[in-house]
Amino acid sequence: MSTQVHANLTEEQVREISGNLDEPDWLLETRLEALEALESIDMPDVIRTPGRDWTNLHELDFETLVDPLNWAEKKDQVGPDDVEVLPWDEAVAEHEELLREHFGSIVDPQENYLTALSTALFSTGTVIYVPEGVDAEDVTIRTEMNSRSLFNYTLVVTEESSSVTILERQSTGSDAVDGEKYYSGIVEISAGENSSVQYGSLQNLSEDSYSFSCKRGVTDTYATIDWIEGNIGTQLTKSEVSTELEGDSSETQIVGAFFGHDEQHFDLDVKVWHRAEHTTADLVTRGVTDDTARSVYEGVQDVGRDAWDTSSYQRENTLMLSDESEADASPKLIINNHDTEASHSATVGQIDEEDLLYMTSRGVSPRLARNMLVEGFFVPVLEEVAVDEFREDLEDLIQQRLRESENE
Repeated sequence: MSTQVHANLTEEQVREISGNLDEPDWLLETRLEALEALESIDMPDVIRTPGRDWTNLHELDFETLVDPLNWAEKKDQVGPDDVEVLPWDEAVAEHEELLREHFGSIVDPQENYLTALSTALFSTGTVIYVPEGVDAEDVTIRTEMNSRSLFNYTLVVTEESSSVTILERQSTGSDAVDGEKYYSGIVEISAGENSSVQYGSLQNLSEDSYSFSCKRGVTDTYATIDWIEGNIGTQLTKSEVSTELEGDSSETQIVGAFFGHDEQHFDLDVKVWHRAEHTTADLVTRGVTDDTARSVYEGVQDVGRDAWDTSSYQRENTLMLSDESEADASPKLIINNHDTEASHSATVGQIDEEDLLYMTSRGVSPRLARNMLVEGFFVPVLEEVAVDEFREDLEDLIQQRLRESENE
């Protein structure tokens, strides 16, 4: 089924965006092809559990939400001297061949309606290029959204035997427009032979926002991609984080945390594709829902026929703090090679009444006891976060959310 929900986009708008960035003809053509594809492709798949589709993207009013030419943001892009951290327009001018090789090579611009929409309309982005043998930390990207819609693109390319740690944040700025907003973010990571990428994303957009993000990486031989995904904001988040383990002896870890309250909705999709020998994956997610918030999680471990000696593990746990909140999880194993060690688990439940009773019987107030148990619930995920700044930021946001609940 095709989706035709956006009649007010024009070729002239796309040409203006591309022209403002001084893009070459091949990039403009990629954008125009994505625009044309909107008439014939559907929304991304949503997670389905028995008898229920949890997320209805067709209900979003894109004609109201998307204002492609009036985008506004405040963006900081910082990195060490031996790594190139470039705004999109500078990357176009300085690294056209690099972009031509990698742009759209991991996330197909026409994979679904929302990737095509992002490709046609993105007006801001960052390219991070790490040369061979360089070890880099403290690459930071801060994006404050101040417009009705914002389409963002991030490309990371690491050469042989290099490493980089990246922390990207999305929030709503103080100059933001009133009313509902839409944020879209595409991230592609190409990890060269024996290189290592740690990429953290912390989303704390205002709760009148909708967010779509697709973050995907491909590993070469002996390469590692570790993702850290924190989702706190928006009224609806649709997120995919995934790694294609294409090189022998490559590895990935995907660590996720979310905390929903009020009427927030999280649709979280985590995948790993084992395509080579001796590959390893570890997927760990923990989340909390309160009030009438909802979450649904799907984790897929796909082991290919040639993926000999695979190790793949997945754990997802959701804690519901109210009787009105909802959560579900759908972990999946797809195994086509018998030389595999793999497991998956998922739990959904409420705070243990015995733990709560134990703490209150020793003089701890019920509210403080609950908050302490929630903070403790996140500890196994936080312990997996190797980036100190990300872990501290996420802890602060969790504590802030708990303080907000005390005042309700």
